Amino acid sequence: MRKIKIIADSCADMTREMLEANDVDYAKMSSFCNGVESPAITTWGADEVHEFYEGMRKGNRVTTAQVSVEEFNNIFTKYINEGYDIIYIGCSLKQSSSVSTGTVVASKLMEENKGVKIACVDSRNSSLGIAMLVIEAAKMVKEGKSFEEIVDGVVALRKKVNQFVTVLSLTTLKKAGRVKGPAAFFGNLLGVKPILISDADGEQTAYKKVKGRQNSFNEIVSMLKERMNGNENQTVYVAHSDCSQEEVDLLVSIIKEKINCKDIVVGFIGPIIGGSVGPDTVGIWAYGDEVTFKVGDVK
Repeated sequence: MRKIKIIADSCADMTREMLEANDVDYAKMSSFCNGVESPAITTWGADEVHEFYEGMRKGNRVTTAQVSVEEFNNIFTKYINEGYDIIYIGCSLKQSSSVSTGTVVASKLMEENKGVKIACVDSRNSSLGIAMLVIEAAKMVKEGKSFEEIVDGVVALRKKVNQFVTVLSLTTLKKAGRVKGPAAFFGNLLGVKPILISDADGEQTAYKKVKGRQNSFNEIVSMLKERMNGNENQTVYVAHSDCSQEEVDLLVSIIKEKINCKDIVVGFIGPIIGGSVGPDTVGIWAYGDEVTFKVGDVK
């Protein structure tokens, strides 16, 4: 019986600690800063994070690319040769084509390596929403669940990942073409902070607007608490793109005040998601009621 390896991608924003604690790996995407390509590493430190986002504040143009065929070939082949079947949990297909590319590469490798199983699963999420599913999949591996049970479990859980993100403005998202729905609903009114969610299909969509930065923090925490629907004894995940420590501490204090959670994990928004949302973005994630909202539901 072959072992099972869980693999994410750069959009999962998993820290070194998350990767090591759960014995998972990730396929790297690429980011381009003013045309210069770099692998999208998520195991970066605070100084590197600050340098990246400070460059964006100063006008650096950041674009991104999905996981390449070569990268998938390399990482899949590595673990096949080590005796693993592979479950890749990737960024929402509404935001990246990496799962589609991975599926093509996986089909070829399974044909060449009879008996090997590779599943490429659309997480319908991004950032720590993917990480949550990867962590649960890793737990199922440790529990001895079968390949099929893990894939089915992830597909069922992805509907229950709830994300609330607030950005400083929609400018970077508009440039990247990442936000769907009625962006004009928000405009660029002074002091208005948009809130984004991943909808039922995994599309990033503008969902609500709040006046003022601190009010936006209070609102995303209240919205998450409501969606958790009493199931608060769990980890709440926080990620940010170089927010000040004061802002991070403020958000954590609001979470502690409003949600009786088991613990709070804080990480950084990586270069792929960060290239789309821009500096000073912050998001929170937890499991809750099934997400049914879709882009077209906002009028």
